[in-house]
Amino acid sequence: MHQRAANKANIISSELLASLTAEDVSPAEHSDTKTHISRPVIEGAVRVFETLLLIGFGTILWAFYLADFSAESILLFLPVAGFIGVTIPLLTQVNRLYETPAFLQFIRTAPRLAMIWAGVFTTVFVIVFFTKIGAEYSRMWLGGWAVGGFSAIFIFRASLFSFLKNSRIAEQLDRRAVLVGGGEPALNLIKSFEAAPARDVSIIGIFDDRGDDRSPVQVGPLKKLGTVDELVAFARQTRVDVLIVTLPLVAETRLLEVLKRLWVLPVDIRLSAYSQKLRYKSRAYSYIGNIPLLDVFDKPLSGWNALLKNIEDKVLASLALVLLSPVMALVALAVKLDSPGPVLFRQKRYGFNNELIEVFKFRSMYVEQSDAMASKLVTRNDPRVTRVGRFIRKTSLDELPQFFNVLRGELSLVGPRPHATHAKAKDNLYTDVVDGYFARHRVKPGITGWAQINGWRGETDTEEKIQRRVEHDLFYIENWSLLFDLYILAKTPFSLIETDNAY
Repeated sequence: MHQRAANKANIISSELLASLTAEDVSPAEHSDTKTHISRPVIEGAVRVFETLLLIGFGTILWAFYLADFSAESILLFLPVAGFIGVTIPLLTQVNRLYETPAFLQFIRTAPRLAMIWAGVFTTVFVIVFFTKIGAEYSRMWLGGWAVGGFSAIFIFRASLFSFLKNSRIAEQLDRRAVLVGGGEPALNLIKSFEAAPARDVSIIGIFDDRGDDRSPVQVGPLKKLGTVDELVAFARQTRVDVLIVTLPLVAETRLLEVLKRLWVLPVDIRLSAYSQKLRYKSRAYSYIGNIPLLDVFDKPLSGWNALLKNIEDKVLASLALVLLSPVMALVALAVKLDSPGPVLFRQKRYGFNNELIEVFKFRSMYVEQSDAMASKLVTRNDPRVTRVGRFIRKTSLDELPQFFNVLRGELSLVGPRPHATHAKAKDNLYTDVVDGYFARHRVKPGITGWAQINGWRGETDTEEKIQRRVEHDLFYIENWSLLFDLYILAKTPFSLIETDNAY
């Protein structure tokens, strides 16, 4: 039933996209399956670069101007350099000048940055030269550091501003938002975004389940594009970064029902806190521009975490292919000699955000009996499995070609295992058995995972088995860390010893 509903929504959304003009919404690439500029990565890189530039400029000026490298001189330098090197970045962070809108509004934010520098260096001058230690420091050094250092930062910020404004990167830095719920709350929110001085979000449309009599077709400059079910399919065909739910918090039943359908998407979901007469803890809400929004779900992997996991995948997968190439060659030879047909088997499976990917495996079945759709699960002593196939399935050697999928960016080393499109528990599709099943697709699937090392691998002849697998998958997604990945990778070889469920 859920599969039919999803297919219907996909068809509707495809028709919806085809009917929209460029002014309505511009479809974009998936934000994670294709190269997409990450705001946190750029902001973090600017923060690190400017801090190094600040400290480096003062250090070089000290070395070349004073040319005194004695221990006494260094002990005088370190406290002042440490104070300036910590205070300026900290105040810049507090004033939100390391955020993308500040880069894109350089002309407005440059005076604030100048005031921070002037304030910090003035404080240092007052402390140093109105105390007994003033004679130990060079006014030329501190003055040169203040003027020269700020000039370097100013030139860097101006160059960054020019680069972002004159390239397509600025378009990717804008968060593409969809409003869930129309009417007056949506209109008020749109007006607030338009009036905000720092606009770093592009609202591309509105989705609402209510009829046109309760939810207008047009809200300000934006059209209502469809229902919430159509939004789920829509977000899988065009880049959506954040969903902003404008429903009133008092509509608890409706709100929970909507969130239940939306949380399977790999996007940030926010409840609009604008115009609500409530006070929230700072950790409960965030800002887009100057608009407060309730945080409901966060994208599981983004910014530095996504970059770190991508590096982990590429480096370790490359290393694994080099080390395991003799084993893979022997398995390929055994498959070829055991039965006629290709060495590799390709199967369509669900990937990140329900995207269909082609997963590689060593062929373990007779060609004429292969089941590309996985309509029938492999069971113990299954006659479709070859002699070599039985061994490589039990030992998971048939999965080794999936390291190539990792290098292609379709899989991760660690993540929920990718399931075939028609995989079933007993006679029911996984989507019909597990509520919120597609939430496991908020990250890339993996070669191994938390469920696998805990014994949840192999045949799913009962509904409990797939339910427990999904529970483990969701736990992994919500608790991801690099150390967690490394722990799972270290445990994987030992988990392969237990082969009772693998046929």
